[in-house]
Amino acid sequence: MEELTWIDATRTAALIAAREITAREATDAAFGRLQKANGVINAVIHEFPEAAAAAAAEHDRCPRGPFAGVPFLLKDIGAPVAGQPYHLGTSVLRDAGYIAPATSHLGQRFLDAGMVVLGRTNTPELGLMATTEPAAYGATRNPWDLQLSPGGSSGGSAAAIAAGIVPAAHGNDGGGSIRIPASMSGLVGLKSSRGRVSNGPMMGEAWAGLAHEGALTRTVRDAAALLDAIAGYKPGDHYGAPTFTRPLSAEVGQPPGSLRVGFVQALDGYETHADCAAAVAAAVRLLEDLGHQVEDAAPEALQRSAEVLPHLYDIFAPAVALDIEVVEAMVGRAVSAEEFEPRTRDHARRSNAVSAVDHFKTMQSMYAFTRDLESWWDNFDLLVAPVTAQPTLPLSTMVFDENNPDESHAAMLRFIPFTAQFNMSGQPAIALPLYRNAAGLPVGVQLVAAFGREDLLIRVASQLELAAPWSDFRPMITG
Repeated sequence: MEELTWIDATRTAALIAAREITAREATDAAFGRLQKANGVINAVIHEFPEAAAAAAAEHDRCPRGPFAGVPFLLKDIGAPVAGQPYHLGTSVLRDAGYIAPATSHLGQRFLDAGMVVLGRTNTPELGLMATTEPAAYGATRNPWDLQLSPGGSSGGSAAAIAAGIVPAAHGNDGGGSIRIPASMSGLVGLKSSRGRVSNGPMMGEAWAGLAHEGALTRTVRDAAALLDAIAGYKPGDHYGAPTFTRPLSAEVGQPPGSLRVGFVQALDGYETHADCAAAVAAAVRLLEDLGHQVEDAAPEALQRSAEVLPHLYDIFAPAVALDIEVVEAMVGRAVSAEEFEPRTRDHARRSNAVSAVDHFKTMQSMYAFTRDLESWWDNFDLLVAPVTAQPTLPLSTMVFDENNPDESHAAMLRFIPFTAQFNMSGQPAIALPLYRNAAGLPVGVQLVAAFGREDLLIRVASQLELAAPWSDFRPMITG
């Protein structure tokens, strides 16, 4: 049972399939770790012990799916499952005791993969922050240092994996929300290509196509196998990504060949901490040692980020206003602005100044930017970049200042200037825990491939994982 704390989901599934352990034993052990760690880190906000026990028992009787019986957690945004609490990080839905009436395609695919859902993880209100400190459920603490954030918005999922509670957990990424907590928590975070995972049937697209669903994991092979399990077009989906010629899990360990790789360590208008630049430099050296052709080159469009990124808020504003209307429909009553956090209120207020024509102008501008950005991959295979501009984020750092909202929004972009561009373009990107700073804290590095090329990311990421393994590095707080 002790081995289960740090092995990945693939290994856990193999032990259950071989009858070396039962799904019920794996589930009970995970709940034991949850009880030990969660009071300290506040990663899991809803627990489902009875439902999980029943699901585990069913997998012991009749295993189903590639991860049959593996303990798993769902983020409290995305992947609703009928009969479970679903609160989107809001006090409104928490106070209403809202229960999801239906299961999304993604939620069902996680269940069909065999995952035993132990509970739901903490997230900022409506997923709007790069840290996980909602008023509704309180701050999630980073197991590596309890004074630090694990990142956001998938911070609860990241902290739960880092602490050893589960081997993998659901996350989604609308501006870096898988990659940021992966970087700050020492995990693998794969953001897939736009349209790879269905948002249906309740939603056509999320945040005008910026938000993509996925998972955080300990290993590259889990990232590949989980995306295999949840990917696929569903009728009515707004987008579709190119299909793979073979499962992503078959790409793990496959030689990627000698690739042409570029890198960037800093962007005009933003400061990059030395640790984040050093993480890129270390990855570049490793890629060179592995025989790749690395050049000091990056898309010119990235250097316009300081001009482009603030326009994200022109997209977020009407999206948040819509989210508030959705919350009202969920609780069946009018909801006042004061029932939401100041940052949410500010986004909603700004939506009043965004006309339909303004929205489409913003989208056309974004499309033009991303065409320039993506053209770089006509001549290169991979880009290496930081995930964040600062390696750590102390809790309570990003308190929203209602007297200076523009500065509060700008502060978040200064912290995460390297991720949202690839939500705009829809390209796949993966965060890998290849570097630790002088304090022993993980600092992730980001690899970005051309649209639809998760297969290439998995080949290179698994090559890097073998060359510079990270599995033996553990945080101070564990389950």
